[in-house]
Amino acid sequence: MLTKQAEKLAQDRAAVLFQKAGIVLIPEEAEQIEVADFGLGQLERQGLELVTYVNTERYCAKELALFPQQTCPEHKHPPVGGEAGKMETFRCRWGKVFLYVEGEPAAAIQARLPDGSEAAYTVFHEIVLLPGEQYTIAPDTLHWFQGGPDGAVVSEFSSTSRDELDVFTDPAIVRMPVIGQE
Repeated sequence: MLTKQAEKLAQDRAAVLFQKAGIVLIPEEAEQIEVADFGLGQLERQGLELVTYVNTERYCAKELALFPQQTCPEHKHPPVGGEAGKMETFRCRWGKVFLYVEGEPAAAIQARLPDGSEAAYTVFHEIVLLPGEQYTIAPDTLHWFQGGPDGAVVSEFSSTSRDELDVFTDPAIVRMPVIGQE
């Protein structure tokens, strides 16, 4: 569980990355940057910082910040209520992103698997995104991604986001953040 202090530090660091990418956040957005440690207590290695601009029944737009070599764990967006799972397009705005999806595995991946969680990563088809490059992930597709050596900022454009229903390969993951008092 993240403490309020750890959450605030991560929000401030993410705000700096957004600024480096030329992403302008109003003060209310900067104060509400979501910090997801996935219940693993390893924010520096497995986590994600994000701002959701809009999330309706039709579409969603977010900004994602990744600290250096921070990994968003392997997951997929399953069908919900008879609708296909979330389709999302990642567009790199700053830094470098290592994205892994189902498909032919790379001979040697460039990302570093988080120590102790190696078994929870099963897809290794590598896509490297640099600023201005983008990739669309089909619904119900296993994927994970990691910031490069300086971190990364990614804009996400998608169909409706139902983060609480994402299916993670690692059963220890809790998607919705829990923030403690200290």
